[in-house]
Amino acid sequence: MTIRLYLLFSFFVLLAQCSPALSDLVISKLDRKIDLTSQVVRVTANLKIENTGNDPISEVLLPFGDHQAKDLAFLVATTSEGKGKTKTSSSSLPIKVVNPEGMPPSLTWYSVSLPKELAKGKSLNLEVRTAFTHALQPFPEKITQADIQLLVFQESAYYISPYAVNVQSLSVKLPEPKVESYSKLENTKFSGSEIKYGPYENLPPFSFSHIAVHFVSNKPFAVAQELVREIEVSHWGNVQITEHYNLVNAGARSSGEFSRLEYQARPHLRGASSFGHLVAKLPPRAHSIYYRDEIGNISTSNLWGDSSKTLLQIEPRYPMFGGWKTSFTIGYGLPLKDYLFRAEGKRFLNISFGCPIEEVVVENLVVKVVLPEGSKDISVSVPFPVKESRETKFSHLDMIGRPVVVLEKTNAVHEHNQYFQVYYRFSNLSLLREPMMLISGFFFLFVACIIYMHADLTISKSSPSYLAKLQWDEVQTALQQIQSIMNRCLGIHDKLEASLRELSRTGDVQACKAARKSADNMLKELSKDLKPSLSFLQSSSLSASLYSKVEDVVAKEKELQEKLIVKHTTVTDSYEKKSGGRDIENRIAPIQQRITALRQEVDDLLEIIDEI
Repeated sequence: MTIRLYLLFSFFVLLAQCSPALSDLVISKLDRKIDLTSQVVRVTANLKIENTGNDPISEVLLPFGDHQAKDLAFLVATTSEGKGKTKTSSSSLPIKVVNPEGMPPSLTWYSVSLPKELAKGKSLNLEVRTAFTHALQPFPEKITQADIQLLVFQESAYYISPYAVNVQSLSVKLPEPKVESYSKLENTKFSGSEIKYGPYENLPPFSFSHIAVHFVSNKPFAVAQELVREIEVSHWGNVQITEHYNLVNAGARSSGEFSRLEYQARPHLRGASSFGHLVAKLPPRAHSIYYRDEIGNISTSNLWGDSSKTLLQIEPRYPMFGGWKTSFTIGYGLPLKDYLFRAEGKRFLNISFGCPIEEVVVENLVVKVVLPEGSKDISVSVPFPVKESRETKFSHLDMIGRPVVVLEKTNAVHEHNQYFQVYYRFSNLSLLREPMMLISGFFFLFVACIIYMHADLTISKSSPSYLAKLQWDEVQTALQQIQSIMNRCLGIHDKLEASLRELSRTGDVQACKAARKSADNMLKELSKDLKPSLSFLQSSSLSASLYSKVEDVVAKEKELQEKLIVKHTTVTDSYEKKSGGRDIENRIAPIQQRITALRQEVDDLLEIIDEI
């Protein structure tokens, strides 16, 4: 691998020597510092550039290998003057991706535009700051709960540049003074937690010298595979922010079993490579703060703050070892007056873009700004490139929906937590839309209630439908009365049968005759009660189809009465004559068969009437 890189960069040197435009610039002094104290590799390079050619120079080229370009998360360049406390820096210079002619396509080139052309013999100090994600590789890739985490970092001891470098040096800062191994070159010094390479003099363009550092680092490798920040603006005085995290520990993957007991007893030894909490730095006047996941609210969080910041310490439900994942949501509100302003007839929201948790690297950051319904003429100003799109969100009392500005950024780090602006126009009359909808809704509700309470919604008593309904109600009442009388008659029949059973048990003929006499009287009374209802049904036009069934049930019940009287008379006479039991059964057998059939027919007809 190192040999191939050396041959490749040797080819770059030949190409650079053939390019007169690049040979006009010389880096007279270069100091480079690489910070490995977190999962994000931050590089600061201070270059003193001189124009040794005849033509003025307006740009400086910065090349990055493909393996670096894909991990490059942040790049900024500024010019500086002075030293120490008197050092002043300009605002960030414009940077764009270019494809210089004659340069190999395996490098990604960035062009830094100088604030003014650099004349012949002049020099300037240029500071280039970069941040790389996924540049540190766990080695070994899998560890147990008791192991510490070791990382490998590979780089060139020489600054890769298309320009010749007179003097350069490199320092690598480690998280702690524990190193497994590191590349030892000429002028290499290891002191404390810092490795220094150089100074090296008179290096041609594209000089390259591979170095590798294998060191201990138990810093959190918290990576948000996706972070969705929703910023909802309400002109009623609040900015609501909701953040949805899908988090993973991207460090060395945990292997073997996990022991909660050992972790609780010695977390610094039996969980050194894990992290148990993260700290989110929220704005100073944040309120209504919550922290929850799919299960519900997570109580393992602490909140404190002062006039300049609010710190939220969140603790997942379990310690995060390598490869472990978790999802959670943070939400809070902010006062609108601190973030919404007016300028040139427009309103604009000025709020931070990135993740409030400094230690987290976000692979895919989605920021959604939900503006009030009715917002128009929307524009966005972001200090770095993002992908922009639009959506519409519907919420309470919305008619056309709220416009949503969607900003997407991959490979986001703490340096991206800068302020951005969303400009839009909004009429104050639109603020009255939702209150007027509520007022109108309640007004029409009350009017409807008043109309309902005072309106006579009954059907007219002279209308044919009302008269027909009354007649049908009378028919139903008559049917219910007839059904009730029939059921009472059947009950009397059951009492006559019971008196015959009592006669066979006691032989008391007089008691049986008394029961017969009482039943006759009651049946006569029920027959009288039945006549008005039968007369009404016979005269009603609505009951013409029902009257035949009613007549049938009355006739069947009448016949049933007669058969029961015959049976009763036959049995009592036989007992007075002291006839034998078998003789009595033979005499009443045909009568009993007819009684049973009639009783079944009466029950069936009553069921039909009941359904009606």
